[in-house]
Amino acid sequence: MIEDPERCYRAVRSRDARFDGWFFVAVTSTHIYCRPSCPAPTPKRANVRFYPTAAAAQTAGFRACKRCRPDATPGSPAWNARADLVGRAMRLIADGVVDREGVTGLAQRLGYSERHLTRQLVTEVGAGPLALARAQRAQTARILIETTVLPFAELAFASGFASVRQFNDTVHEVFATTPTALRSAAARHRRAPSATGGGTLSLRLAYRQPFDAHSVFGFIGPRAVPGVEHHDGSTYRRSLRLPHGTGVMALTPADGHLACTLRLEHLDDLTAAVARARRLGDLDADPVAIDGQLGANELLGPLVAATPGRRVPGTVDGAELAVRAVLGQQVSVAGARTLAGRLARDIGEPLAVPDGEVTHLFPSAAAIAAIDPARLAMPNARKRALVGLCAALADGTVAIDPGADRADLDARLQALPGIGPWTTAYVALRALGDPDAFMPSDLGVRHALERLGRSGDRASATALAERWRPWRSYALMHLWATLS
Repeated sequence: MIEDPERCYRAVRSRDARFDGWFFVAVTSTHIYCRPSCPAPTPKRANVRFYPTAAAAQTAGFRACKRCRPDATPGSPAWNARADLVGRAMRLIADGVVDREGVTGLAQRLGYSERHLTRQLVTEVGAGPLALARAQRAQTARILIETTVLPFAELAFASGFASVRQFNDTVHEVFATTPTALRSAAARHRRAPSATGGGTLSLRLAYRQPFDAHSVFGFIGPRAVPGVEHHDGSTYRRSLRLPHGTGVMALTPADGHLACTLRLEHLDDLTAAVARARRLGDLDADPVAIDGQLGANELLGPLVAATPGRRVPGTVDGAELAVRAVLGQQVSVAGARTLAGRLARDIGEPLAVPDGEVTHLFPSAAAIAAIDPARLAMPNARKRALVGLCAALADGTVAIDPGADRADLDARLQALPGIGPWTTAYVALRALGDPDAFMPSDLGVRHALERLGRSGDRASATALAERWRPWRSYALMHLWATLS
């Protein structure tokens, strides 16, 4: 599970924050686990154990350090790169699937037996799906304890616990304190949620440095769908369709973190909302590894040096992203935004409580599939592609979520009329978080390469991009940025 313990220990001795979230260090003499950058004195090597996840450390009997708060680290970037069973499972667990559907539901989504899934997770990450979900519930509970004055009984169920006793026991075991003590120690509290169960939460989303927030929101902002999203130059807001209800998310770059404000109809959706915010900003990426490889390339080196920490903007909803990809086929960014805005205005669901410019949810696939194609202001071929895609999304033939098998989804999408390699690569890039997606036929790629003095034809672009594996998605973002 940990391939090079000595390298891990060197990272602990140097308090290297780049490894926070990659692994966790547990100290047998204190029974505490920490992040590698913990400021406490470095423990003796003989007293140290390394674990790939917080859940594995908790399962081994260690509790979270109160000083460095290892439960608040960025997620491991390994799950972004991995397209295998374990990587898909970890992404779904982060989205709260175990809390909502149980281990049975998780296994069914992945197409494996519960026993095989559990065995693979224990082998790879040191903990089974229940332990991984429990660790995540503990972090969700801590956020609610420290940012709301919600009664603990309500808070326990909102965090995904089956009982108040389970909630109390887990908080005590993981954090070595009580919920009351955690709340008392918080610097300040947020307003109590309303009687209907909704609430507004403010939290800090951690990421690995460097992080170029300007490029993330500079990409998302011009593509913001009117009524669904709004970017005022500093804060990005958008509506959310979540498992238990609706919500509105606001993201603002801050000093060393991303400030996130969530207004949720149901607090049960906190885990899913946070996971989607993290995917949108690509916050769990490893910029040091990415920039190190791409920066050494003679073509991309100057681009990486000019904008270190560039990320690949993701999405909060895979189906929505796929619809918008089809709308954007062979039209400008502004044209695709206009088409999406019309759909949102005409058939999107109005929010019960609008948030400024954010007034609607993006239309569901079922709603789009049911409309008269004559109402769509686009060529007939694209109408057929859009309606066919939405029908497949609505009936479950195609599912675009964090646990999707990338190769299988690519084949299913390309089997639909009017959907080709460009569209499926764009879905892989932003909806699946594939770090190695590339679009050699993209017109922007061609123009960018020609500006950089290289041939932009498809064959040449494909051959050139082989040197950028496994980070071709990030190379693509650097190329597109040269056109701005």
